[in-house]
Amino acid sequence: MPITGPDIVVIALVVLVILVLFAGIKTVPQGYRYTIERFGRYTRTLEPGLNLIIPFFERIGSKMNVMEQVLDVPTQEVITKDNASVSADAVAFYQVLNAAEAAYQVANLENAILNLTMTNIRSVMGSMDLDELLSNREVINDRLLRVVDEAVRPWGIKVTRVEIKDIQPPADLVDAMGRQMKAEREKRAQVLEAEGFRNAQILRAEGAKQSAILEAEGQREAAYREAEARERLAEAEATATRLVSEAIAAGDVNAINYFVAQKYTEAMTAIGTANNSKIVLMPMEATSLIGSLGGIGAIAREVFGDEKRPAPPRPAPAAPGPRTTPPISSFNPNGE
Repeated sequence: MPITGPDIVVIALVVLVILVLFAGIKTVPQGYRYTIERFGRYTRTLEPGLNLIIPFFERIGSKMNVMEQVLDVPTQEVITKDNASVSADAVAFYQVLNAAEAAYQVANLENAILNLTMTNIRSVMGSMDLDELLSNREVINDRLLRVVDEAVRPWGIKVTRVEIKDIQPPADLVDAMGRQMKAEREKRAQVLEAEGFRNAQILRAEGAKQSAILEAEGQREAAYREAEARERLAEAEATATRLVSEAIAAGDVNAINYFVAQKYTEAMTAIGTANNSKIVLMPMEATSLIGSLGGIGAIAREVFGDEKRPAPPRPAPAAPGPRTTPPISSFNPNGE
């Protein structure tokens, strides 16, 4: 069957409709946003999925990636507040929140964010000393994040993180810092050693002090007990003397005989045990000792008197005879 003119027109219309449908159907992948322009003017933003536009009147303006992206900041030279030159590089993370603002508020979005980050790195790090710069990276990161995020907010961008990756001081400065650190550690070690020696001396002094205190307290306690013992002994002696005195006053001659004999025996013991006595001459006859005690008793009776019993008659004096010398006993403490 031959194709006539009307058939060709119908086929052409069908093909045109198919082309129009394909031109009006747009599929947006997840993580992207498409801006739509009508006659060159922004009208709306297409969300992920299947979308329809008016062919030949509307077109896709920009395809914006709204996923979080990483921007590598190259190494740059920074002059610190104390005129030290260091090299620093960083990394920035950002995300497009408003596709239309990111597409039409700034041209070349990544380059703008990169230059803004580099400029603020020099400003923030240049306002700090080298020591502060090396020890406060978190402070630098927070300040950079706050400044850069505030600057890109009109572009519909959210800077989520800015991190300093590396800070490299000059080699000679690194050597000087190493020597300084070594000197500081040696100083700290010497200080700790001195403090340890001082604490040891203090502890030894405290120990000596406590020992002296305890020794003095012991001596005081010993002296107190010795004095108490002497007091008890004196009280016993006084009691014995009082009892003997009362017995003598009552006319008991045996009491004074016992008292004098005890003292005589103690004196003899002291003489015999003296260190400076090598030879001692003393009467050793028992009859002489008893006679002495009897004589002392007679003297006591004459002094105190005895009303109940008459005094015994005195024996007649014996005729003088040849004088005899009492035997001499040699006493040697060494047993010779």
